Amino acid sequence: MTKPIAPARNRLLVQWTEAGILMLILAIAAGLRIYGVGFGLPALNDPDEPLFVMKSLDMLRNHSLNPGWFGHPGTTTLYCLALVSLGVGGLGIATGRFADSQALMAAVYADPGILFLPARLFIVACGIACVWLTWSLGKRLGGPRLGLVAAAFLAVNSVHIEYSQIIRTDVQATVFMLLSTRSAVAIARGGRPRDYLMAGVWAGLACATKWPAAIIVLNPLCAGLYRGWHDRHELRRVALLPVMALATLLLVSPYLLLDYPTVVQNLAGEARTAHPGATGGGFLANLAWYAGHPLLASFGGAGLALVLLGAIGALRRARVATVAVLPGALAFLLVIGAQALLWERWIVPLLPFAAIAAAAELCWLADWLRARVNRRLPLLEAMAALLLALPMLQAAKVSATERAHDTRQAASAWIRENAPPGSRIVVEHAAFDLLQMGAWRFLFPLGSAGCVDVEDILAKRIRYSEVETLRSGRAVVDLAHVDAALLPTCRADFVILSHYDGYRADPAHFPDELARYAQLLRGGRQVAVIRPKPGIRTGPVVRIISLSPAR
Repeated sequence: MTKPIAPARNRLLVQWTEAGILMLILAIAAGLRIYGVGFGLPALNDPDEPLFVMKSLDMLRNHSLNPGWFGHPGTTTLYCLALVSLGVGGLGIATGRFADSQALMAAVYADPGILFLPARLFIVACGIACVWLTWSLGKRLGGPRLGLVAAAFLAVNSVHIEYSQIIRTDVQATVFMLLSTRSAVAIARGGRPRDYLMAGVWAGLACATKWPAAIIVLNPLCAGLYRGWHDRHELRRVALLPVMALATLLLVSPYLLLDYPTVVQNLAGEARTAHPGATGGGFLANLAWYAGHPLLASFGGAGLALVLLGAIGALRRARVATVAVLPGALAFLLVIGAQALLWERWIVPLLPFAAIAAAAELCWLADWLRARVNRRLPLLEAMAALLLALPMLQAAKVSATERAHDTRQAASAWIRENAPPGSRIVVEHAAFDLLQMGAWRFLFPLGSAGCVDVEDILAKRIRYSEVETLRSGRAVVDLAHVDAALLPTCRADFVILSHYDGYRADPAHFPDELARYAQLLRGGRQVAVIRPKPGIRTGPVVRIISLSPAR
């Protein structure tokens, strides 16, 4: 009677061990993403965070489901942020912190952290979900050890941690891309109608979050065609994929049709060929940049080598991965490489797939070594994964330290110590950390409106639709995009430049923008330059210019 019980006990022990390791990995992932999540607040260092939060607030204030912005398109993210805002407001009113919704809005415009911190925590939750889904997908492809190693690599990936703390669409889109790929793997192995249905639904949600994420539909499509090669009846199910994806996209974001003029306008605004600090150098140069910067920085040299070898090895050793994972991931890489611009965040959806490729190669090498030495070596993968993860963890620690000491907050510290009370100060970023002191008058460049009084526009609780009107389609809100005739409205005692060096590094693309800076700063005196320092602080180069007192 005891013989059948022993294998059952062993299976149970293995399952509990796997669950325990997974819980540890998820706990580490959560800790790394929650630690320092309030960086910069109440100042807003990422220029796109205000867009997402303000658009979600506009929907609530207008009592409308129309986001009014479709640049990413970001519909799922905006709806989720609106729910987060409702939750914060409901809890605040129920506990007596805010008397009503108007009191909440007044508090948020004075201290954005009231909404931005909970919104960032929602993105953190999406980041943790990515780690869990990476484990799940890896397990389906190569068993528990592959899933656990891949999840561990993503848990400590510095780039994924960074964007899991920023209110953007990239991490949430990655969640839907992983879910669609999980269904693609199920299609390759079984081909149930439900798998085709869900693969299309997840692909539609991915597209509703970020346009390029629609490419992930290639994974279930290729998996279905692979099965259709052996059974032509499967091809009828493949037709479900694009239908379900499109139906889900339009069901989740019907205003893509109902408000199509705004869609066209937003897409035209996103289609830029140059951007300060982010102009690409062509297809091959772009691919080299992604490999040599975000991938190398977050995986390390040995980790990146495993990623490349794992992707190549999948073509030879893993048929399911070849038909159900590689098509979408490779197509996504080719698409971002072909763009005119370079953004570190564009690589985020590929990080889980890179982690799986690295884990697959590590597991294969471990099996190969065991066969060569003819020994079990039970902890080989764990020890190797730990050795690879330690430098990744160190990179994550350095990145967190840098985010906590941004150049823009250093500029605020300089102003507190050196700017006389009552000074007029022009600032190009959302320096709410200075506004709360009330000792100075701040001006902000706002396109066709010139430089506007910050306290005035905040008191009026400006909507993002108004900001969009004033920026008149300009790519960036800064001094370089103020109408030249209105530059006199920007005369002040001090100017804090956080965008200038991006234009300065690429004068061929931005001669008009540099001319505006030269016109405004003529006769000024540079009193401070704050630069990013590796391992100490991040952010743009910030220059503080002293001008003659405004007349």
